[in-house]
Amino acid sequence: MTALGVNIDHVATVREARKTNEPDPVWAASLAELGGADGITLHLREDRRHIQERDVHLLRQTVTVKLNLELACDDQVLAIACQAKPYQATLVPERREEVTTEGGLDAAGQRERVGDAVKRLRDAGIVVSLFLDPDPRQVETAAALGVDAVELHTGAYAHATAKFGGDAELESLRQAASQVVEAGLVLHAGHGLTYRNVRPIAEIPSMCELNIGHSIIARAVMVGIEQAVREMKELLTRART
Repeated sequence: MTALGVNIDHVATVREARKTNEPDPVWAASLAELGGADGITLHLREDRRHIQERDVHLLRQTVTVKLNLELACDDQVLAIACQAKPYQATLVPERREEVTTEGGLDAAGQRERVGDAVKRLRDAGIVVSLFLDPDPRQVETAAALGVDAVELHTGAYAHATAKFGGDAELESLRQAASQVVEAGLVLHAGHGLTYRNVRPIAEIPSMCELNIGHSIIARAVMVGIEQAVREMKELLTRART
């Protein structure tokens, strides 16, 4: 069955809008676990727009499922990751001007920098994943760098399905997924996935994990986070039965 990683960044976004102490993403992570989350994902950005260092360390102490820390190849953030030692670190691109992550990491174009970050994380005993567009060149680079997993960027697919398309983008993801698996890497995917478009991605053979945040948190505003996670987990379960 495809595992569900719940991204709690946007709980922290609401907190930081008022620079107060609520809602607490640590509490949200506990409720997500009760709803059936197989993992908790958070992105410690260089500008600290949502998740803070305090969150990383507290979640490391309290989360009982897989903890996946997303981060850029930045020395300061890498140092925090190596100290906190989450189960997994996912290297992602980052621009301070972006509202959300705009695409996959250019591992092929920044091979030395990404390779150094991968080595630092693996030397700290952390499982390493790269967040990549479904591009054969990028997947080849990931395999050469010796990472453990690749998370395919599903943003183009999500944008297309919002306009009642997505067949071409889905096929691109399927082909990249086959390449990831053939390279001996664990297959993950995420970005822009919703309750409406998630099933075809979950049905891709060997899909190990989907990381979903905004859609679940948006749903949680209406029904609560535990129920929102439970509903998404049910969709993933049905995709494999």
